[in-house]
Amino acid sequence: MQLLDDLRREHDLIDQVLGSLRAFVTARLAGQGDPADGARFLAFFRDFAGTFHHDKEEAVLFRALVEKAELPADRGPVAAITGEHQRMAGLLEALAGLLGSPLATETDRARLQELAVAYSHALWRHIDAENSVLFPEGEERLRRAHVRELPSRPMTDAEHAARETGLALLTAYPPQPDPQAPRGDGCVNCASFGTTCEGLEAEWWTDLEWEDHWDRMQSD
Repeated sequence: MQLLDDLRREHDLIDQVLGSLRAFVTARLAGQGDPADGARFLAFFRDFAGTFHHDKEEAVLFRALVEKAELPADRGPVAAITGEHQRMAGLLEALAGLLGSPLATETDRARLQELAVAYSHALWRHIDAENSVLFPEGEERLRRAHVRELPSRPMTDAEHAARETGLALLTAYPPQPDPQAPRGDGCVNCASFGTTCEGLEAEWWTDLEWEDHWDRMQSD
């Protein structure tokens, strides 16, 4: 499905720019880097990752899963992922006042580091959950509903500019890896698992899928 292929490619860029954000924060804490680049990171994550990418997920993919595949909107993966979008937007707004600030106090420095780690960890886990669970499983359920393609939309000028800004930031601040980041596939690695979502099987599986699962378990 072209829409999902586009979303995965967008994930690849967002994933890398998160690493650049972490490199930028490390530079700022060392008294280096250009404070003005803070606004450029905000533009990328607000306009490209948020207004463009997350909007396509919610307005196109999630809507189709609810309306065409008849999956619940108020619980399970759709509700959990939408809620994560909102929580991450809140983290980004908390970062907004610090990314370009002079970091005059130790409190500001500590808060910038804390929020940068929290935001990057949340978005990395979110990307992994969508790539490994929501996208492939959602595509399968849409296929069963005879939906094989979904519409996308071109970027606005502001969204395109934000994407180009992200690419430039990758050069200016080569992505910094974080070995402590909670990366991994599957529902159990999703931050919403066990809190706002009980997992794909509990939330989306039909009785027929459960019967088939138990039949295969017994035959093994």
